[in-house]
Amino acid sequence: MLQGKVALVTGAGRGIGREIALTLAEYGADVIVNYNGSKEKAQEVAAKIEEMGHKAVAVQCSVADFEACGKMITDMLAVFGHIDILVNNAGITKDNLVIKMTEQDFDAVIDTNLKGTFNTIKHMYRPMIKQKAGRIINLSSVTGVLGNAGQANYAASKAGVIGLTKSMARELASRNITVNAVAPGFIDTDMTQAMTDAAKEATVEQIPLKRVGTPRDIAETVAFLASDRAAYITGQVISVDGGMAM
Repeated sequence: MLQGKVALVTGAGRGIGREIALTLAEYGADVIVNYNGSKEKAQEVAAKIEEMGHKAVAVQCSVADFEACGKMITDMLAVFGHIDILVNNAGITKDNLVIKMTEQDFDAVIDTNLKGTFNTIKHMYRPMIKQKAGRIINLSSVTGVLGNAGQANYAASKAGVIGLTKSMARELASRNITVNAVAPGFIDTDMTQAMTDAAKEATVEQIPLKRVGTPRDIAETVAFLASDRAAYITGQVISVDGGMAM
């Protein structure tokens, strides 16, 4: 499905990003495994991809750093020759009620989750236009669709990703480049595993399917959007949330 394609997945050392990187490789892609602080985990992901018979490189870069994103993409284009799929997965949370939230915590989440998505797209813009082909998949969140008390910074960043996705889809459609967003709901990751049982149960009660999702649920959706099967889909937000937002 993705043979001959090269994918750049940000925040791919762990969690959903890790599963996306491995799933894209399973479908035939070579993968650039971006990480910020999880070096060993990212190298482990790259090693697993190479075991599948595909090329993989783990590369450190904070997506919040505009210049660093440019260097990463320039360097990886030199290594792989082309990048066909960009998955903007890197993200952070610094949850708190706004009355207790610091300006620094608000800015940090926006800089990584929203500005980081802009940074990678900005640097991939010309290469994809030159190729006259590309797939960009941005990770939003059910929180960006519905909002959530105690997550004003995160919700704002993920809602911003939706607006950015739709705008880029309109800008790039004439060049055969699709841009879509995936909005995960309550997914079984290290972040959610740290929640109390009571908090988990309360969240599951809000999910019509009455269960948490898996990273694979997200990864399969991303892989579909990255493939030729989704060639006529652009500017969309695909909610993978068990029905939380409907």
